[in-house]
Amino acid sequence: MKIYSFSRGGIKYEDQSVPPRDSYTTAFLPALSVIPLIQHSGGKAYPVVTSGERVTEGMLIGRGQGSGSANVHATVPGRILRSVSWKSACGAANEALVIHLEGAFEKLGKREEIFPWTSLSAYEIQRVISQYGIVEMEGSGVPVSDLISARRGKDAHLSIVVRCVFDDPWLAADYVLVHERIERVAEGSVITARAAMADRIIFVVSQGEEELAALFTEKAGPFGIQVNVMVVGNRYPQHNQRELEYALRQFEKKEGLELGSLLTLGPATLAAVFDAVKLKKPILERYVAIGGSAVKKPQVLRVRIGTRIGELFDQCGGFAGKPACIATGSPLSGKPVAALDEPVIKTSYAVFALLEKHKGIPEAGCIGCGECRAVCPVGLDPEILYKAAKLGIPMTEAMACHSCGCCDLVCPSRIALSSSIRNMMEPEQ
Repeated sequence: MKIYSFSRGGIKYEDQSVPPRDSYTTAFLPALSVIPLIQHSGGKAYPVVTSGERVTEGMLIGRGQGSGSANVHATVPGRILRSVSWKSACGAANEALVIHLEGAFEKLGKREEIFPWTSLSAYEIQRVISQYGIVEMEGSGVPVSDLISARRGKDAHLSIVVRCVFDDPWLAADYVLVHERIERVAEGSVITARAAMADRIIFVVSQGEEELAALFTEKAGPFGIQVNVMVVGNRYPQHNQRELEYALRQFEKKEGLELGSLLTLGPATLAAVFDAVKLKKPILERYVAIGGSAVKKPQVLRVRIGTRIGELFDQCGGFAGKPACIATGSPLSGKPVAALDEPVIKTSYAVFALLEKHKGIPEAGCIGCGECRAVCPVGLDPEILYKAAKLGIPMTEAMACHSCGCCDLVCPSRIALSSSIRNMMEPEQ
């Protein structure tokens, strides 16, 4: 089977501090849940409950307002203690409702009730997806309903792309999820295709995961939609949208297909679509990779949304030493957290803590080795952009950077090249 990839740059990314991806552990239920009203790309959801009010598991507590905003639900039963607000390490404002765990669960431990969906229209399915606050869980949290509206009917053809590409070892939680819930991911992709009026589904898997591709085809085939499988290389950042689309257009030409517009979603998102449409369940939990050199026992945990990350580190045995850096996401593109009280949200696929010796040494200055140019998948010169950023000189070329972090990983001076370029692109607060 032909292996597709992007044309230049990239790296083989390995990290020994990630958790094993052969199993997961269910995290302890939090006594206090912190449920942010922003777990999506747009403006905050407006609270529909007040302090002192009792809520049930899955109950709507925040209503999305406008494009990019999504509904927010209680992930545990209990009582609203208060509203809290804080600023993240990057300066973004956050607001959340704190729930004290009380009472019986509506869904946890109960037999799941299955609701038929095949007779629903595309618009009815989309309405359910919106109602239950489903967002793109592997990225910035764009509501799936918005993604469907943006693409449905805009081209003669539309393809749903199921991205199961594990070039970044910190995607361990998605790896575990797709193997644990492959039937739900496959059917979730079919449901999404119906909602978006897509004419085919393309399952994209990493080289070495051909067995997974065969299972996808087996599970989705009976629904009568055209299914294709594309195998890609393991060179990072193959899972990024730009590099993935490059490979898809190669595949399109080689196979003589008409893919049209592409709607790319990951396994966590598609499993959440399944839960919403077939089980009438919002996003209550997600798989999260907990690791890093400062963590004693890295592992993948199945976590309730709203659990504070400090509790997750405790379940992983605590810290092996004082962390110099704590962040969410992959170390190549992660976002630092301001405190251990910050909660897991819908888009939290990994949380890591690094010791000082692994965080990186103080910048020794660029030595002009050119390693960053060699690995940039966009063909930029990170050295020039970094030096321009240090001098405060804006450069339009920086807009092409998608912050994959390849340049950071290979830089012998350990310069934070990608963040410097990213700061050049972002307006001042």
